[in-house]
Amino acid sequence: MSERLFTLEEANSLIPKLEIIMARLQQLTARLRDEVAELTIRSGTSAEEEAISSVVQQRPELDAALREVRKLIDDIGECGGQLKGVDLGLVDFPCELHGETILLCWQFGEKEISYYHALDGGFGGRKLLDPDAVPSRQLQ
Repeated sequence: MSERLFTLEEANSLIPKLEIIMARLQQLTARLRDEVAELTIRSGTSAEEEAISSVVQQRPELDAALREVRKLIDDIGECGGQLKGVDLGLVDFPCELHGETILLCWQFGEKEISYYHALDGGFGGRKLLDPDAVPSRQLQ
């Protein structure tokens, strides 16, 4: 099954929803990261996965936060976006440009998508997008 290709307008229409999701996701992950760091210092453990498990065992109320993080990540995927990084708030959307599949690149805080990169380019390879070059609708 091929992945969905977005138009620029389709991807931009998801930004209001993504802003809500990303704000909450960053808030929760910062909280969990702080808890893991505190436990790591106290216990002397260094494996993050082990530390997360220990935090949840010692602080069961954080299990709900961890479940919410997973749901928020799933929500981004259900929109068709590809979460590329929580800290920077990066979400990519596959799109066709000049016959090639590229990734429209949105960063939390941007009001519209203005950048893209190659499939293997990543955030460092972002280029300014010419909105007139992106088809306004996908051919069915």
